[in-house]
Amino acid sequence: MSRLSEMVGLSLSACHRRVKILENDGLISHYAARLNRRALGLEVQVFIEVKLMSQRRHDIEAFEAAIAQMDDVLECHLISGEFDYLIRVAARNTSDYEALYRNRLSDIPSVAQMKTLLSLSTVKEFKGYNLETLA
Repeated sequence: MSRLSEMVGLSLSACHRRVKILENDGLISHYAARLNRRALGLEVQVFIEVKLMSQRRHDIEAFEAAIAQMDDVLECHLISGEFDYLIRVAARNTSDYEALYRNRLSDIPSVAQMKTLLSLSTVKEFKGYNLETLA
């Protein structure tokens, strides 16, 4: 908090008070450390496009419930376009990813098709929202 107060030019108590307001208003939802994927041994990053058998509520709910239980899935987004969902996964190697693909993802009953996109390198990672454009 002291480093933040120095960066924004506020006293420690004023900075703390403003941060608490942002937390209470829901603008700050949580705090997290950003870990280095490669340092953790996760060499492979994969995006998977998923198409469901139908867009019926039962298929959507079954898919989302299954994905919610998979700790290996880092992100899952309902998307528009040819596919229904976009998933991001990190794995130690292609064999570990293949095991997830064959043994867990392909077992979800509502899945009709999956397309794997292997990330060769990350050009730019998310580091936060550009608040200047919101002011």
